[in-house]
Amino acid sequence: MIELLEVNLKQIITDHSRIFTDAADLCSYAYDASFGEYMPDIVVQPLSTKEVSDILKFANIHKVPVYPRGQGTSLSGGPLPVQGGIVLDLSQWNSKLDIDADNMLATVSPGVTAMAINEAALHYNLIYPPDPSSMNIATIGGNLAENSGGPRGLKYGVTKDYVIGLEVVTPEGEIIRTGGRTVKNVTGYDLTKLIVGSEGTLGIVTEAILKLYPKPQATETLMALFDNIVDSGRAISKILSSGILPAKMEIMDQASIIAVEEYQPSGLPKDVDALILIELDGHPAAIREEIERVEKVCLAQNAREVMVAKTKEEAKKLWKARKLVSPAIVRKKPTKISEDATVPRSKIPEMFKRLQEIKEKYRVDLVVFGHAGDGNLHPNIIADKRDREEMKRVEAAVEEIFKSAIELGGTLSGEHGIGTLKAPFMEMELGEMGIDMMKRIKKAWDPNDVLNPGKIFPKPGQRFELLNG
Repeated sequence: MIELLEVNLKQIITDHSRIFTDAADLCSYAYDASFGEYMPDIVVQPLSTKEVSDILKFANIHKVPVYPRGQGTSLSGGPLPVQGGIVLDLSQWNSKLDIDADNMLATVSPGVTAMAINEAALHYNLIYPPDPSSMNIATIGGNLAENSGGPRGLKYGVTKDYVIGLEVVTPEGEIIRTGGRTVKNVTGYDLTKLIVGSEGTLGIVTEAILKLYPKPQATETLMALFDNIVDSGRAISKILSSGILPAKMEIMDQASIIAVEEYQPSGLPKDVDALILIELDGHPAAIREEIERVEKVCLAQNAREVMVAKTKEEAKKLWKARKLVSPAIVRKKPTKISEDATVPRSKIPEMFKRLQEIKEKYRVDLVVFGHAGDGNLHPNIIADKRDREEMKRVEAAVEEIFKSAIELGGTLSGEHGIGTLKAPFMEMELGEMGIDMMKRIKKAWDPNDVLNPGKIFPKPGQRFELLNG
């Protein structure tokens, strides 16, 4: 079968340097940033819509699984080739990045990064707001598949809020266009929104039309320090209910602060239980007023101190510290389980309480940081996967984190997706009929189940396990 694959794919991709069959090459496609190891049979790097279409037509006829992939930064197993077959590496397809300043739009190829889009937009005094932490390396195709978010999601929304048109290759190899170049479009079903966030199970995006936004006139950064993380949660809720909508509102608990200070010292106080970083943007006069209101709210919720960054360099240093949390915490132990359970804003204080209880109950190294303003927390557990007893406790802790989020009216995932990792919990949130409706959509789009099979939907009796075997 592998020989048949190679022969046929070489007829489609005439540049054979974009086809990989050696084991050494295939190994790098067996992983993403989550857990699991699954070897593909072959990897191809398409650079045109026709190539993608021809590959999927062949795969559909022969019922060969196809796994679309960007840079592999997924935290939920989204691109893992769990049934072997073809990995479609779209990361090299970055030929188009066109800015239409008059209509405030960008038209891009799937391998372009969010950072590249934003930098191109800035030349026209525009921005592309979605800012996932991996925006400097993750491809827009992957962002679309997972409906990625980021710190600015609080005010500006996530990836789906900026997609108005797509070119998509269906699992059967047909090429369709959804949406268009107009902000308003209610012609038929909203297939654009269906594709975004479908984790590569319904189609492969080969081009996207994205909305841009005017660059804010000014920004200011504040840091509020708290001796109790639950108080910080209350402050977050009170700020938002007061009528202020920050561009960003991020939280770091004491464990993440200490980890960053030991990794690359930034001058953060290590004796606080939590800190909140807040970015306000807009008209300078409005920002000055909002700073005063935010300070009052935080102090009323027992903040030890509220500081305003005096310079742009000082603000950059604070936000850099927030971005350093992920690399910093793995210096203690090598295995990081990064979750993104999300709760309603009003339930943030209660979720903090439950996370503290889970940390103590299962004796795990639990670090809490994330996009607190929209309830999208990132409880990270650091462990050592070689210690199987510890990993069993970690699995139990993660299960309880998911259950707590859903009990509080939240969701399994705010931005990382379901992939393979969270599939066992889908029924807990959606119910049997909810999953059934999704399966019907999948069957209608992909009758032979060739596109990214083994993702999202739980298998009968499937259990949550971080380690294979």
